[in-house]
Parts: sequence; C-alpha cells; structure tokens
Amino acid sequence: MSQSPRILRTRTLARTRVFEIEAVDLEFANGAAVQYERLRGAPQGAVLIVPIRNDNTVLLIREYAAGMERYELGLPKGSIEPGEDILVAANREIQEEVGYAARTLTHLTTLTLAPGYSNQRSHVVLARDLYAATAEGDEPEPLQVVPVPLADIADFIMQHHISEARSIAALFMVQHYLQAESP
Repeated sequence: MSQSPRILRTRTLARTRVFEIEAVDLEFANGAAVQYERLRGAPQGAVLIVPIRNDNTVLLIREYAAGMERYELGLPKGSIEPGEDILVAANREIQEEVGYAARTLTHLTTLTLAPGYSNQRSHVVLARDLYAATAEGDEPEPLQVVPVPLADIADFIMQHHISEARSIAALFMVQHYLQAESP
C-alpha cells in the first residue's frame, strides 16, 4: 500500500451550493480498477470551536439540524471563508453563535468526517479568555447557548444530550489538552 492509486478520471455528478458529488475512476497498483463517489466540500474546511469561560464552563449551542430533523446540542461551528485564517474564522463564528470573542485561540487538530468518501475537514479550535462581543450571523433563528461545566461533560454526553461525533471528540480532546497543561 505504499503506492497510491492512480486517478484515471473525475467527473461531477451533482453540485449544490455547499457540496459537489464526484465520480472518481481509480486504478490500484495491483491493476484493480474501481469507481468511487466522493462528496467534496469547501477546500478550506470548517471550524469547530470549544469556547471555555474562565470558570471552566464550555458554551454549547442548540440549533436545528436538518439532517436529523430535530434540535441538536453541540459546539459552535461554521465554514471558513475563502482566504480567511482558521483562528479568525473561529473568533467570528463564536461571536455570531455564542455572543463572545476570545483573546486566546489555539488550533488543536483537524478532524475528518468520513475520509472514505468525503474531503470535509473540521479544524478544532480552543477559545479562551472570552469577552462579550456579538456579530450578525447567518442562522435563521437565535441559537440557545447552553453552559456546561467541563468537568461534567462526560456525564452530560452519556445522558444523550450531545450526539454529534465531532463535538464529542473535540470536547474530550480539550479536556485532555487542559489536563496536560495543568501542573
């Protein structure tokens, strides 16, 4: 598996304002020819922000999730605009979604959603030293901000209050990061 498959051809099957579905014809080193379909998102990806107040409380948001046809609780998130820096996008999104900005922003990692068929990436950003600041966003209705002590987050997740895998992963990563940072 040291040699990547050769891309023989790609073609767009469908396009929306957010996604593009492509067919990709590949030839593997052993001669096997396969066609995959992949979902392509914005090349710059998205940000997923973990805003932590000085009292170690994380600010979650409740918003409508059209894919699940219900309101979901998770972390603030949003697209990175073309040419926009990851940390600038993260600070913009928390102003739009939770009404705070951060003096300290740390890009922790980048998560993929389903790398077998999608190039979508979410850049996990820890936001600290928060202060009140709002910006107008593109949400169709006001989002509910739900503060939860970070120490209680595992129990909160286990009670099925959060189901989005990206948010769950980011919350545990931040807990680990902050524990490693403490003496």
